[in-house]
Amino acid sequence: MISKSIFREYDIRGIVGGELNEHTVKLIGYFLGVRIYERQSECCTPYVAVGYDARTHSPELFSYLASGLNASGCKVLNMGMVATGVNYFANFNTIDDFNVNATVMITGSHNPSEYNGFKITVNKKPFFGEDIYALGRTIIANQIKEIRFDDRHTTIDVKTPYINYIVNQFSHLKGLNHKFIIDCGNGVADTVLTEIFDKLELKYDGLYCEPDGTFPNHHPDPSDEHNLVDLKQELLKDEYEFAFAYDGDADRIAFLTKKYNVKGDIMAILFAKTMTKPTVIGEVKCSQIMYDIINTSGGKAIMYKTGHSNLKVKLVEEKADFACEVSGHIFFADRYFGYDDAIYATFRVLELIANGMDIDKEISNLPIVYSTEELKVKTTEEAKFVIIEKLKNILQNPPKDFPIIKDIIDVDGLRIVFENGWALVRASNTTPILVTRFESTDKQLVTLYEKKVNELIVLASK
Repeated sequence: MISKSIFREYDIRGIVGGELNEHTVKLIGYFLGVRIYERQSECCTPYVAVGYDARTHSPELFSYLASGLNASGCKVLNMGMVATGVNYFANFNTIDDFNVNATVMITGSHNPSEYNGFKITVNKKPFFGEDIYALGRTIIANQIKEIRFDDRHTTIDVKTPYINYIVNQFSHLKGLNHKFIIDCGNGVADTVLTEIFDKLELKYDGLYCEPDGTFPNHHPDPSDEHNLVDLKQELLKDEYEFAFAYDGDADRIAFLTKKYNVKGDIMAILFAKTMTKPTVIGEVKCSQIMYDIINTSGGKAIMYKTGHSNLKVKLVEEKADFACEVSGHIFFADRYFGYDDAIYATFRVLELIANGMDIDKEISNLPIVYSTEELKVKTTEEAKFVIIEKLKNILQNPPKDFPIIKDIIDVDGLRIVFENGWALVRASNTTPILVTRFESTDKQLVTLYEKKVNELIVLASK
């Protein structure tokens, strides 16, 4: 039986050899190909460009997916191993004389090495939400269908035009007199990154730049402080001024100075300061500071759902300049194509520094708030959304000792607004967990909010 749990809000994801096996992936390729065909306005064969991350099983999944796509009548273009931002780049640029109709990135992102999955774009738009759920229903209803092995494809070079594009866009950074260090986490960032650095004659050193899908040095998730230990040790050396780290498929960035680990929402404040009346899309986990500062400085900050697909769609809908997630997804429509690309974001940060911004000073001048990291509560795929609904009902008549609620924002999970801060509980769309976060102007209140909300989560879990 094919598990419906692999068909998620933003992508398709599961354990290779179990949920993602040869038969299942061929069916994904076939029925996705049918959908892609249906969405073309011209009577022509659609070209689907497929790239993959460094995981050991990614080339194997490519062959299975290509077999399904070929069976549907699509033509398969093979990018090889690329970063997700490079994969998306193919949607907006003619590559080797091909105009691409859809892209698929085979990646497990920051999940453990046994996972893999598919991020899909059709006609320059994310294929997500109900599109993925409907695809899953069709596949499950037709799971006895057999598809022969046929991984014919045409190899294309997306990396060279991407590198040339970035070098051209940031030629003004050439010879920047600041030295930094990067940690690629043995993901795919350095399939292009250091070549761009070298062409721009930048001063840098690198940790774990060689792609290795077994991730021998640390897990490829820079939002987890444990995975930044080696980078922070190096950053303490006098020769480095700041640092960058990347997740497994290089669509999320971590930026560190000697003083701060600059999260995505704080980066958004810095980027917004260089723009005139920017419109910025944030997610429900972003600090209230970000929304307040952008809104009171002539800009417009809009709170929306977490998730790369959600934010890309909202970015277009609002004609916004950029969007951000706390975890380091940064989406620039300003001077770029509106998708999350940690490599491109690196150069926007370098640009701030080149233009004289004192990052530490800017951050130290922000209002002081206390906040937790993203805290994860383990549950099950079946229970996580049920718990959120129960919690919503409980909050309509909370216990007497619960902090006074000013507002509840339910655009994505529950953001509970208190007089001096807020708490968030939302169901992850990629893993069987609840994600919580807490923030206040009072350090003790952060602890109180966390305690009281966790008590309600326990109650809602029964």
